[in-house]
This record gives sequence, structure tokens and C-alpha cells, in this order.
Amino acid sequence: MPFWFTDDRRTIWDGRILSILRIMTGLLFMQHGGQKLLGWFGGMPQGMTVSPFTQIWFAGVLELVGGLLIAIGLFTRPVAFLLCGEMAVAYFQAHFPRSPIPLVNQGELAVLYCFVFLYLAVRGAGPWSVDAMMGRDRVVTATDGVPRTAP
Repeated sequence: MPFWFTDDRRTIWDGRILSILRIMTGLLFMQHGGQKLLGWFGGMPQGMTVSPFTQIWFAGVLELVGGLLIAIGLFTRPVAFLLCGEMAVAYFQAHFPRSPIPLVNQGELAVLYCFVFLYLAVRGAGPWSVDAMMGRDRVVTATDGVPRTAP
């Protein structure tokens, strides 16, 4: 078996890779909110503007603020669960009516975000997070079932 599959290597890198996945997902997700609310990266398509307190405005707030919270790892589990729901709603409202196949309806990014956020909601923030620094992110080890702070 190659060295990168040994239990020691997997244990060392498991939390680090989880943290990197969380940070990058949060930073990428923030861009969508910034595009909607702040006009980042050219703003909304075709010069559209977002009126306050509309569904797209709430989506932008969730994406910008939620993406920031995910990136720094603060309140990761509840925020990720909320964002998972947002992406499920986005998929079924904006993409699914065009076709049930994500590649055809251009909804693969919404589906991917939905499942990454679901994973983070279940797994937590990882060791490089505010949640871990505050002792909020607990993990259960497979060997003895005792809750411990993430390494």
C-alpha cells in the first residue's frame, strides 16, 4: 500500500484537508454574494440590480456573510446547514424546472455546494477554525466514541 494511504498520514492530513476545503469553499461562495450585493466581478448579469429584501437579496446576504463565516470557521455547522438548504432551494427553483439533469440545466455548482455544505454541517470546521480555537467543534473518534476537540 502506498505511503499516503497509511493510517498515520491519513490522521495527520484529515483535519488539515477538511479545513482547506472549508476555507476555499467559503471564499468561493462569498464571491457569489459579493457579485449580487456589491457588484464584484462585473456585478449581476446584463446590468440587473438587486432590490433590498427580495429573494435574490437574501440569497446574496446568505452567500456573502455565510461564505465569510464558513471561511473563518465560525458557527460552521449551523451556517453550513443553512447554506445547504439555500443551495437546494436555488437548484429546485432556478435549475430543475429546465431539466432534471444538472449538467443540462447548469445547476451542477448549486448541487456541489449543497453537498459540500451538508458535509461541513455534519463534519464540522476542522482544526484551522475559530470554532476549534473556541473549543466548539467536537469530533467523535471511531475507536472509543469519546467526544474530543478536533486535532
